[in-house]
Amino acid sequence: DITVTIHSQSLDFYDVKLGDSIASNGVCLTVTRLDKHSFDADVSSETLAHTLFGQYKTGQQINLEKAMLPTTRMGGHLVSGHVDGVSRVTKIEASGRARHIWLTLPKALAHYIAVKGSVTIDGVSLTVNELSSDAFRLTIVPHTAEQTTISQLKAGSQVHLEVDLIARYLERLLSKDNNGNANSGVSMA
Repeated sequence: DITVTIHSQSLDFYDVKLGDSIASNGVCLTVTRLDKHSFDADVSSETLAHTLFGQYKTGQQINLEKAMLPTTRMGGHLVSGHVDGVSRVTKIEASGRARHIWLTLPKALAHYIAVKGSVTIDGVSLTVNELSSDAFRLTIVPHTAEQTTISQLKAGSQVHLEVDLIARYLERLLSKDNNGNANSGVSMA
């Protein structure tokens, strides 16, 4: 495992405390040290094995977001900061001032992704606009490109992917045990 130090001049840490979570490129990290413009977090071997954190270089820009409070307006979808997989950008196309970004669709996560549903790329909540058997398309408006690291993506870039939290729990509620019985008592009937 490793300890990382993350600096930000724009994220206000005034209300952050030791032990709080900050999504860092979509990865939920626990604050272990804090000052006015930076924080430290431990990155476990589990996180290194399932995310791109082990490939990041000193000085690399990432997206940061503090945990949402229950009194906060929700502007996207529920995001936990628990990365479900990694996807790769296959194509980027201009569309007026926006950009269409095509990404690979990991087979294990394909059933969680739906047209007009939500997906998180490096911690940024986005809407899926098109879907094929092996890829999906996002449309990035200028404001999102300017406020995140998405503008730095190019064909071949890898990103963290988090699927919709509700879809994950719904699947679990409707799953069956080895005898065909509903695990939760909830059924499709």
